Amino acid sequence: MPSSAIAAPPSLRIIRALAVGSLLALVALGLAWELWLAPLRPGGSLWALKVVPLLFPLAGFLRHRLYTYRWVSLLVWLYFAEGVMRAWNDPVAPPWLPILEIILCLVLFTACALHVRLRLGGRRRKQA
Repeated sequence: MPSSAIAAPPSLRIIRALAVGSLLALVALGLAWELWLAPLRPGGSLWALKVVPLLFPLAGFLRHRLYTYRWVSLLVWLYFAEGVMRAWNDPVAPPWLPILEIILCLVLFTACALHVRLRLGGRRRKQA
């Protein structure tokens, strides 16, 4: 375990847990949505593969890599856009599915942004 994980303040640990939890929830929601809850085709859809890019940052999150939090804060907007589009016009899915996706995306983005801000906050103030 990295020394930053051991000496992390409680607020940073909570933010990390929120980031990992919302990322895993997005993966679970994407799989459940496309395979069981409201697939585009009966019996499941290959659209379930959309969660594959969300699996890559898990290792970086668990190792507390700052760079991973930075690029995930950009990646999450693709899933946010999908949620907005499907909330607007998806004849198959119940309305709570895209709304849940939007909420999870906002939680993930907020957690990533706060994590980066807390980790870089001290350094940026010293440089100014």
